[in-house]
Amino acid sequence: METFKEKFRNRYNLSETDVQTLLNHMEEVCFKKRDVIVREGARNTHLYLIQEGIWRGHYTKDDVDTTIWFASEGEAAFSIWGYADNSPSLISIEAMSDGKAYCISGKSLNELCSSCIGLANLGRRLMEHQLLSMENWLITAGSPRARERYLTLIKETPELLQHVPLKYIASYLWITPQSLSRIRAGIRTYKD
Repeated sequence: METFKEKFRNRYNLSETDVQTLLNHMEEVCFKKRDVIVREGARNTHLYLIQEGIWRGHYTKDDVDTTIWFASEGEAAFSIWGYADNSPSLISIEAMSDGKAYCISGKSLNELCSSCIGLANLGRRLMEHQLLSMENWLITAGSPRARERYLTLIKETPELLQHVPLKYIASYLWITPQSLSRIRAGIRTYKD
């Protein structure tokens, strides 16, 4: 089984040395389930590397809470607005389970990146992954294949079902909780 370091290294194509250099400059922080790491409307320039746990990025508009991403072990999580522009975040980031992460401020990360080409490329890769993730979310959101999107999501991140309320998973899939319940019931019936 891959450790969170190996997952991070492989996901962002970093050398072991670069990962260790980054971790040496990061602080380990612990979060409890439901802790808000980044609050919508607040500035947060930090980059987090999730060691344990599941986080979700979401926003609220017209009293509707919409999940736009989930992140788990070995993934980086951050507010793109704070990280790239030092502006207030348009999303909140919330812990869905107890967990640990490594944290570094944007300023410290920029200083570190100026001295290491491997870590300088990390910034580009973070943005590439962020753009791909958002584009995928937007494209699949209009898809009538909610069942397939659900199956892909739980195949890629099965631990979501243990830690994330179904209403947030439904929100991410752009369907109602009732539709998700019907999909899940259909899958159970199909397996039986």
